[in-house]
Amino acid sequence: MNWLTFALMTVLSWGVYGVLLHKGRGEMPMGAEAPHAGLKAFLFVCIAYALIGIATMALLKLRGSNWSFTGGGIKWSLIAGGAGAIGAFTLVLALGAAAQIYKGAAAAAVMPIVFAGAPIINTIVAMALHPPEGGLKSLPLPFLLGCVLAATGAFLVAKFAPSNVAAPAKPAATQATPATSETK
Repeated sequence: MNWLTFALMTVLSWGVYGVLLHKGRGEMPMGAEAPHAGLKAFLFVCIAYALIGIATMALLKLRGSNWSFTGGGIKWSLIAGGAGAIGAFTLVLALGAAAQIYKGAAAAAVMPIVFAGAPIINTIVAMALHPPEGGLKSLPLPFLLGCVLAATGAFLVAKFAPSNVAAPAKPAATQATPATSETK
């Protein structure tokens, strides 16, 4: 499979991630336990990562890996895993806070910010670690415009995210009724 196929598979899996995570959070016990629902969902995200880690070990064995590692490879992979785990943890917190406003549609507000903001941060960090030839002045205008459009799009989608919270009912127009007096 080529890189684009894997990239699209990642888009699909990460595209449903926030919605499924919020659904899992919402299915946890509520009431007095509601403040812990996000962390309970995150616990099972961690368990899923561990299970996939075990599957990865099996795949390495099946491929005949000699299990050699380097200190730098281990260090940077652990840092990357930590960044991903912190991101997943703060995503749970964001979904929980947004649920106060958007209820079940919290992912519609949170995920556009995450998925439009992350590529911008990725670009900045990648350029800091591997500066483009010719420096920042050599960046093409369409590239810069794409970053601005991604940020603008994230803002617009999050700001106008649909909510499944019922809109407050408009008060009925009060009609003045003539006063009646009864005389006996």
